[in-house]
Amino acid sequence: MKIFELDGLKHTIEKSQHIVIVAHKNPDGDAVGSSLGLYLLLKEVFPQKEIHVILPNKFPEFLEWLPQQEQILFFDQDNSRSREKIAQADLIFTLDFNSFGRTGQMSQSLSASKAEFVLIDHHQQPDDFAVYTYSDTSIGSTCEMIYTTIQHLDYTSYMTSEIGECLYTGIMTDTGSFKFPSTSSTTHRIIADLIDLGVDNSKIHQNTYDNSNLSRLELLGVAMNNLKVVAEKKAAYISLSQEELDKNNFKKGDTEGFVNYALSLKDVDLAVIFIENKSEEIIKISLRSFGDIDVNKLARQYFEGGGHQNAAGGKSDLSMSETITKFEKILTDEF
Repeated sequence: MKIFELDGLKHTIEKSQHIVIVAHKNPDGDAVGSSLGLYLLLKEVFPQKEIHVILPNKFPEFLEWLPQQEQILFFDQDNSRSREKIAQADLIFTLDFNSFGRTGQMSQSLSASKAEFVLIDHHQQPDDFAVYTYSDTSIGSTCEMIYTTIQHLDYTSYMTSEIGECLYTGIMTDTGSFKFPSTSSTTHRIIADLIDLGVDNSKIHQNTYDNSNLSRLELLGVAMNNLKVVAEKKAAYISLSQEELDKNNFKKGDTEGFVNYALSLKDVDLAVIFIENKSEEIIKISLRSFGDIDVNKLARQYFEGGGHQNAAGGKSDLSMSETITKFEKILTDEF
């Protein structure tokens, strides 16, 4: 599904004095990259305007190298100021999510806002809250959509290498380093434009992927030891308990990409990782697939989640063992 309804947005941006950019809870590379990329672009075009990026909570450590990330407000850490800026905003960009519920506690402030909303997102079934909407489930990242939006607004001449670094990072991470089916010829043309702008692609890959500490690699070893293969269903899954996370000094983002190791197995088309979160009393679930296996449908139907056809997330309120039993039954029933 594609919706491109941005006519009039340029005029609205020009008349707005207080602009806020928000993304989803537990922000990933695409959420942070698109938010910072748009923020830096708007600051280039309109240095006199008050513009803020507000994220529900902190992003993983491996993204802390991104330019100007210190400018971000975190709703859970600076609640009163974040609420104040959202209340003052005349224009709010919502990036990389399709429902206020994806922002956690920030959703109440967004719902109460009198601002005009802009939705730029590539997830399925967006809620109807925005005056301006750019929604396209065929595109691999919101950062790619931000680049297209910049072109539509005729702001390309304001692009800088820092903006390019942010957008490159989001495109790279959300396309699995350009290997997912959503990676198109347009994706590569945009990447070429960003490199021509002065973006050091090798540096971005190194900063993002080659910056692990020893405890993360030890946790990866535990995850690989817990890997189970259901050969007859062409599926594999990994589980990590809270105890295992604690023993290996787990930090937010440490398990990023672990599920892809399961999917890298020969003759495996469906991979899942189950991660216990005692503080929230849930099991966090990430699902990946190849081909026609729709993990968005699985996540929505069984695990209160969603996402894309080949990459989705969800949660379970059951115990780890009960959650895995439920998943194994799904394999039996659905495959």
